[in-house]
Amino acid sequence: MAGDSRNAMNQDMEIGVTPRDPKKIPKQARDYIPIATDRTRLLSEGKKPRQRYMEKSGKCNVHHGNVQETYRYLSDLFTTLVDLKWRFNLLVFTMVYTITWLFFGFIWWLIAYIRGDLDHVGDREWIPCVENLSGFVSAFLFSIETETTIGYGFRVITEKCPEGIVLLLVQAILGSIVNAFMVGCMFVKISQPKKRAETLMFSNNAVISLRDEKLCLMFRVGDLRNSHIVEASIRAKLIKSRQTKEGEFIPLNQTDINVGFDTGDDRLFLVSPLIICHEINEKSPFWEMSRAQLTQEEFEVVVILEGMVEATGMTCQARSSYMDTEVLWGHRFTPVLTLEKGFYEVDYNTFHDTYETNTPSCCAKELAEMKREGRLLQYLPSPPLPGGCVGAELGAEAEPEGEEEPEGLSGSQETKGSA
Repeated sequence: MAGDSRNAMNQDMEIGVTPRDPKKIPKQARDYIPIATDRTRLLSEGKKPRQRYMEKSGKCNVHHGNVQETYRYLSDLFTTLVDLKWRFNLLVFTMVYTITWLFFGFIWWLIAYIRGDLDHVGDREWIPCVENLSGFVSAFLFSIETETTIGYGFRVITEKCPEGIVLLLVQAILGSIVNAFMVGCMFVKISQPKKRAETLMFSNNAVISLRDEKLCLMFRVGDLRNSHIVEASIRAKLIKSRQTKEGEFIPLNQTDINVGFDTGDDRLFLVSPLIICHEINEKSPFWEMSRAQLTQEEFEVVVILEGMVEATGMTCQARSSYMDTEVLWGHRFTPVLTLEKGFYEVDYNTFHDTYETNTPSCCAKELAEMKREGRLLQYLPSPPLPGGCVGAELGAEAEPEGEEEPEGLSGSQETKGSA
């Protein structure tokens, strides 16, 4: 038991919290450089590397194997072509036009060969199907002129060739269809808003700390462009394997994380960087997770930011994720917004920066129980309480409403006893 208490004390002391003047937090946070208390580095050294479900760039690490019903891709050929990589898309684009020109050029040559036009080249009394068509190369050039409507005027079809007139109609119609399909495919691929997501930023780490006397999981999002994302909304999912009561194992189970859906806070006005907050309450999957348990859990939080691009009106989606080693307990984000002369300025140099703050090590469930009992806690790096919460129990009743808080004591250092 003594060894466990010392280990818990050492874990709590890793936070390295010291009371700070709230007015000086941004400056101190920028000057603060963590040396040995970087939790992400310490945990990454102690844990084996795990495969991410989603990369930081938003790419999902899921590959579809043993797909036997490949005909389904052909049934949605347009989407299949749009999803191809650029090098394959350009190859298909070139091959479709080349094969079409060669196919109809061969038919024009075949008509000329069957009619005997190739045997009367230069005969002024012979009326060919296509004037000045002397071989396959000239038939191929005439096919290109017909489908692209270039019309150089050297090779023309005559009225004495009904089969040529029918072929001309067929090639004109099919050529228009090919143009509409391929040009439409290229236009959609060029105008895809994937590159717009490159200017949407997510913080490198997520943090867990107190906000309004409640434990919250937070991460920061920002937009680098002046053109806004219209109807922007944010979602979050917890990816974690679990086993049901019946013994069924569910790998990579997805659990919704509420980031303000019921209050409308998930709809963002993303003009300046925003901190997205998930309140850890009874419905949260982190309700019974303490700081010590966080170091032992294996999970991944996937965040999805959606909205319409103001310039094009197309829907844009940016994604990122946070592994369990990228969730910092007892940290807050450094402010990035400052008021200048006539405008607000965002400092993106500190967009990913965090600073340590006094935060209990117990889970949100234990913290809520202590608040309901009316106990006043002062969160200091001291030995843990029986409930696993850092702090010394003062045994005092909750302060009466309206009484001013003592000078120098911030809300992150002392919490009142109402849930």
